Parts: sequence; structure tokens; C-alpha cells
Amino acid sequence: MSDKKSMGKSREYGFETRMIHAGTQPEPVTGARQTPIFQNTSYVFHDADHAASLFNLQTFGFIYSRLTNPTVAALEERLANLEGGRGGTCCASGHASQILAFFALMEPGDHFIASTRLYGGSITQFGKTFKKFDWQVDFVDVDDPEAVRRALTPKTKAIFVESLANPGGVVSDLEALAAIAREAEIPLIVDNTMATPYLCQPFDWGADLIVHSTTKFLSGNGTSVGGAVIDSGNFDWTASGKFPGLAAPEPAYHGLNFHETFGDMAFTMQAHAVGLRDLGATMAPMHAFQTLLGTETLSLRMERHCANAKQVAEFLEGHPAVAWVSCAALASSPYRALAEKYLPRGAGSVFTLGLKGGYEAGVKMVEGCELFSHLANIGDVRSLILHPASTTHRQLSEEQQAAAGAGPEVVRLSIGLETVEDIIADLELALAATA
Repeated sequence: MSDKKSMGKSREYGFETRMIHAGTQPEPVTGARQTPIFQNTSYVFHDADHAASLFNLQTFGFIYSRLTNPTVAALEERLANLEGGRGGTCCASGHASQILAFFALMEPGDHFIASTRLYGGSITQFGKTFKKFDWQVDFVDVDDPEAVRRALTPKTKAIFVESLANPGGVVSDLEALAAIAREAEIPLIVDNTMATPYLCQPFDWGADLIVHSTTKFLSGNGTSVGGAVIDSGNFDWTASGKFPGLAAPEPAYHGLNFHETFGDMAFTMQAHAVGLRDLGATMAPMHAFQTLLGTETLSLRMERHCANAKQVAEFLEGHPAVAWVSCAALASSPYRALAEKYLPRGAGSVFTLGLKGGYEAGVKMVEGCELFSHLANIGDVRSLILHPASTTHRQLSEEQQAAAGAGPEVVRLSIGLETVEDIIADLELALAATA
């Protein structure tokens, strides 16, 4: 349970204060100021009545760490606070957060709309694996609002986009998409991984659910895999009759109706009591602890990430081996106006470039770096490089790769916190190898 500004007091705190303090207090038994790692499976009940009330969802508390854990709960509250949401559910990975989000909304045969510009693993998850649940998806160019409207069907249950798309730094027009979602009485789900709540606040623009791979910028250190779903608390799950998982009797809890019983906490309660209970995609307490540490420096890191990335993108835009650079921080970007609207503090640090030498040049570039790490991750303090067509987007068709901004000539950069002159020098070395 969270509030965008406050932490239990009347004063409205700033983002930097909340990223350090929200969700955590000194541990009451020992006085430890840092949240402990509760490496624990289960919790002692006061008596039989207390146990029954917990299992009936009549009392908040801890039962078993597949459902709730004190360290994980602290991270959930902090992330909900930073996003301005009502509640949060942390889980094992970014992919797990997407399954949790849709698990609450979808029935067999249902449909959702997703942007064509997504992380390649999400395209595969939505287009291939979700079919095993009989969940259907249409991938649509969300730059065209009318194409989104045309893709709506009576079975459509959500629209899914990335606020800042991976890999190309494409900015989604959240306000326009939220308007379409409201007309259709369905939620807008926004993956805010690349932007983080420091750069973008999707709930301010009408989003209903936010998902994260906490593995990336939120932890920021390349140590901890995790995911999160944050609920705005603003969506009326009952009005349309489309969401029985949240607004119809739940047989496992004696007919309890989550929306009727918990109101604006309905999604978060369902995600724990049903989603985590039955899917088991639990976040490890150690990973929650490490991610809490990461959030304490989020604003400082994102400022440096963005400043370095802009300088590197400007250098690459003028390099003779580079055909184009897709970075919303550049004055030449078609997404510059949207970036100024939705990401006023900076356009992120992950972007792509196209090499004139095509696929072979891309392979040579990633192999020619010395400072950059060639690996499949983003959001680390270290600068990272990847050739998506041979890795993260390898399972896609050539048409899907092109639509996702991950064609054969594309290289993805995640610009870290090193001295920017060193980053540029390493890229100069790698580009020379493509000649």
C-alpha cells in the first residue's frame, strides 16, 4: 500500500527522499537501519484464529514466502511509492511480471494488443508461449493510434507498450494510448523498465498497470534478477464485466470478490493471493535486498546514464561507419518531442545504431570492444553492447526484427557510468574493426 508523495506523514517528500526511505523503517527488534534479508520460508501464527484470518485474507501478514516476505514487501512498497501506485507485487523476473499481469486479466480465448517495438523476449513470450494459455495477441505499430483502434475486438483485455522501447529508444505516446484504452474499458499496461520511475511516470499519463524487470536499472548492479507489477489503483475492474478474475467470486476463497472486498487494492491482493500462490514466480529475499540497495542511488545513476548516453549518441551520429542512430535524446530523433513530454529528465541510456556494413559489421563491432561488455543485459553501471539480430531477437523473423528495430545492421548500446571519454574511445576502436 503506497502513496506517491507521502510515507505516513503529512509532508510531501521528493523523489530522492522516497527512493531512500519509502517502504523501510529501522528493524524494530534490533534497530538495524538497513532492511534485513529475511531468508525465511514461513512465519509463526499467534493462534488458530490468527492463522485462519490470514488464510481467509481477513488480516494482512506473512504466511509463507512464496506469497509474501518482509524484505520483498519493503521493495514492493518502495516501487509502488516511486511509481505513484497503490500497490506492488514483486516476482522472479521481468517475464514473470508480465505473466502475473496478464494472469489476472485474461481467460482462455482472450486477446490483447502489444506494440511491435518490444524486447525480443517479450515478443516471443506473447506470440508463442502465451498461446499455450490460449491468450492471443496482435502486434501493432502504436505510433499509429488508428491501427490500435482497428485491432480492438470484443475479447481484447489490454494494451501493452514499453514507455521507452527496447532496443531502439522509441518513446510511446502514453496519453494517446491511455485514451484508447479508456474508450475500450481495458487497462493500459506499460513496461517502464528502460525509463524507470525517475525518468517517466506512466500513471500520470493514464496507464493502469506498470511492469518492470527490476534486474535492470532499478538494481543497477547486474547481480539480481527480478520483476514487479505496480497497480495504479484507478481502474474499475467491475464496470465492464470483462475481468472475472478480479470482479467475480473466487472459488479458492469461498466466493470472495477481490474488487468488491479490497477496492483499489484488488489487483495487488489477487496477484499475491492467486498469482504468486499458483504460479510460484517468487522473488528471492536476497534479490529484493540488493534491489532495495540499487533504488537508493537511482536518480544519481540515471542522471549520469542519460548524460553519457546523449554525448555518445552525438559522437556516433557523426561517425562515417554509422548509417543512423536511434536515440530520443538527439535533436534529429522523430521521438524528441515525445521524450520532452514524457521523459523530461532524460531519454534513457539504451539506444541503437545502424552500421553501414550490415550484419557482419555488427558482429565485428561487438567483438572489437574492450571496455564494453558483450552480454544480454541493460541497465548495469557498466557499458554493455549487443547485436540483437544474433541474440535477443534471433528467434524472430526478419520482418519482426525490422519492425522491432532490431534488423541485421543494428547494434544496441547500454551506456554505463564510466568516464564518457573512455566510452567513446572504446567505440572508436570497435568501429575501426568494422572497416
